[in-house]
Amino acid sequence: MSTTDLYAIGQQDFRNLRKDDAVYVDKTAFVYKLARSKVKYFFLARPRRFGKSLFLSTLRYFYEGERELFKGLYIDSCDWDWERYPVLRLDLNTDRYDEKGLLDGVLNNQFIKWEELYKVKVVEESLSARFQNIIAAAHKMTGKEVVVLVDEYDKPLVGNLNNDENFEHYRKKLASIYSNFKSSAEHIHLVFLTGVSRFCKLSVFSDLNNLDDITFSNDYADICGITEKELYEYFQEGIEGLIDTYGLSYEDVCKRLKKNFDGYRFARKGSDIYNPWSILKTMRESRFDDTWSASGPASVIAEALYKADVDIERILNATWRFKQLAGLDLRNADPTALLYQSGYLTIADYDIKTDSVRLKVPNDEVKESLFYELLPFYLKPKRGFAQGIASDIIFNINDGEAEMMMKNLQNYFASIPYDLKIENENNFENAIYILLTLIGIDAKTEVHTSDGRIDLMIEAEQYIYLIELKYDSTPEEALRQIMEKQYALKFASDTHKLFKIGVSFSSKTRRIEGWKIK
Repeated sequence: MSTTDLYAIGQQDFRNLRKDDAVYVDKTAFVYKLARSKVKYFFLARPRRFGKSLFLSTLRYFYEGERELFKGLYIDSCDWDWERYPVLRLDLNTDRYDEKGLLDGVLNNQFIKWEELYKVKVVEESLSARFQNIIAAAHKMTGKEVVVLVDEYDKPLVGNLNNDENFEHYRKKLASIYSNFKSSAEHIHLVFLTGVSRFCKLSVFSDLNNLDDITFSNDYADICGITEKELYEYFQEGIEGLIDTYGLSYEDVCKRLKKNFDGYRFARKGSDIYNPWSILKTMRESRFDDTWSASGPASVIAEALYKADVDIERILNATWRFKQLAGLDLRNADPTALLYQSGYLTIADYDIKTDSVRLKVPNDEVKESLFYELLPFYLKPKRGFAQGIASDIIFNINDGEAEMMMKNLQNYFASIPYDLKIENENNFENAIYILLTLIGIDAKTEVHTSDGRIDLMIEAEQYIYLIELKYDSTPEEALRQIMEKQYALKFASDTHKLFKIGVSFSSKTRRIEGWKIK
């Protein structure tokens, strides 16, 4: 079978995958764990394109008793009676919800089908009341409690983050629909909801106080996505295809897959997880492409970061108490929630002593996508000019040519249109950091020392550059700060050659005005 047939892109129906003999990464151990638990209500948040819909589809066919689809999978060998339950699957990922009436249309279309199936007599009632009647009727007709699966429960909310009126309209509408999970408890066997976000402060589930949020659970950390073990178990044909395309060794292909698509972690003890959409697309086409930005632009994220006027490097490497991270929702003023829940940040490591996590950008693909979207907010050099200057800056940094590095940085900023807003020192710092990161330079901002913070540190194989940036000041003042605060002491025992550079930037000319090197 060719990789085109083996790896199904965008196929979210479990039955179709199994009938077509396409690759299915076996997640049925988690289905069995859910089924055997005493919990009735579950919630899971994961970033887009992470297999949530496929998992719900797997749950659907499991509870509908279609055992033949599960032959050869983990759950087929488990002790289970394979009873058939009525399953109501509500998919809210079918519209943009940029107008108030759209959710009513989505719900009404689905409810009509269920009302016909379960012989519900419809009177002029609210959508919430109709849903309640459907749940009760399904239980009565089949004699089995109902399984309710909600895909992308939050789509109407996420689509209206910047529209307060629509957001509140949809919040109330969804709360009324989801309130049935409590009021209809006697008819319900299981409820499983998925989404990309956790609106923990907005009472969408205010009536459902026994909802088990497994988003950060160690037990369910690998429920979506692809672990390294699963990569090697299910994707050998795809790896061989990449070897044929690029002429690389097996080890080099695996290293590139890990660097580009691995790095996600969703719990204190979770495995490293590969993005399933990126892996499937890469394996299917036998080539490395930009799969992340192609599946959804990072422009909204980049704009939110720019408007927040934050230190980009710091927020992309922040440390949070675990309880704080779990408590973030998308309406929080801090952009960390948006970055984390959209898949642009993930857990890097966990400190058990402080119950805190350090965050990171998961992999190179996500970082490049985000930074390329960020770059136009800070830097817009003339076409054909940027690539040559960027290459020169790389050589300058690696060869210890501090003076030429600064001249090329000055030329780069000189090529930026005057109307681009670099309004303060933080914007200037972010602009340089984004540029250096995109061209592959190891740069860090706001590096702590015993007597302050270094604005920018660049580390090459043999050289370290300590740079103090001053907005509407002098390079002499910037260099004086480096010397007086003894920033270099942090590197006294380091074998790298050290450059201390004071840089001034003018708000009038929007240019680097001068520098001093010591």
